[in-house]
Amino acid sequence: MNQYAHLVGRILIAIIFIVAGAGKIADQTGTVAYMESARVPGILLWPTIALELLGGIAIVVGFQTRLVSWLLAIFCIAAAFLFHFDLKDSLQSILFLKDLAIAGGFLLLASTGTLGLSVDKPGR
Repeated sequence: MNQYAHLVGRILIAIIFIVAGAGKIADQTGTVAYMESARVPGILLWPTIALELLGGIAIVVGFQTRLVSWLLAIFCIAAAFLFHFDLKDSLQSILFLKDLAIAGGFLLLASTGTLGLSVDKPGR
């Protein structure tokens, strides 16, 4: 039963990145403008899309789960501080904490690896 819950958990934590990556492809100009408003170079658009889209898919299928989880955890922490660190704004505070919570989930996944129903062997 744990392997099924683990798979559902991987899907739930990854879907936001798959959707976000696809959204960035659909609105590249708007995304670059948003990134640059936070002093993040627009040249990082495609690496960001690749990490979100391919990383999200890798988490769902359980491919290189520990490595991808570390990368996405770091990404979430960076995004929290670069884009949402405005504790005076309640919406930004919630988004900041959401990013940190997702990073926490990825750190747990990085420490456990998969439990089955994945490309990786259990525990990898």
